[in-house]
Amino acid sequence: MPSERTEVQVRPGVATDLGTLTDIYNHYVRETPITFDTAVFTPEERRPWLLSHPEDGPHRLMVAVDADSQRILGYATSSAFRPKPAYETSVEVTVYLAPGAGGRGVGTLLYSALFDALKGEDIHRAYAGIVQPNEASVRLHERFGFRYLGTYREAGRKFGRYWDVARYEKEL
Repeated sequence: MPSERTEVQVRPGVATDLGTLTDIYNHYVRETPITFDTAVFTPEERRPWLLSHPEDGPHRLMVAVDADSQRILGYATSSAFRPKPAYETSVEVTVYLAPGAGGRGVGTLLYSALFDALKGEDIHRAYAGIVQPNEASVRLHERFGFRYLGTYREAGRKFGRYWDVARYEKEL
């Protein structure tokens, strides 16, 4: 099976990635409760999101690319945790993988690159919310030292039902 693996490169996201990144995100909007957005986006509607993740600073966008085909396999971000100034040293992190890209270590590569990029930034804590159930995401976060904080019960309604969100934190 290792011969089937392709090399994956991780790099900062750029403007030309916007269409593919929007497609990946829209998959989760349409097909899963993983995001509580309920309507798909156009790339232009997602442009402010992309622009809020420059190549430096605490809010980053890292993209995983298949080295052979240059196909985007997923992305990870660190974003503002809350809008008030006292929260500036906290970020919320997330990973989204392209359909079919799971189980290849892409999420691990993305988080490794993201946390390496955040070294030296004035960031004290990273937080993550994981819609339940999602064992793969729980394993990924725990692998990176995230600690379970608690669960918001029935925090969001999507697809005609309520979903719990488990909250995790990591000291940086």
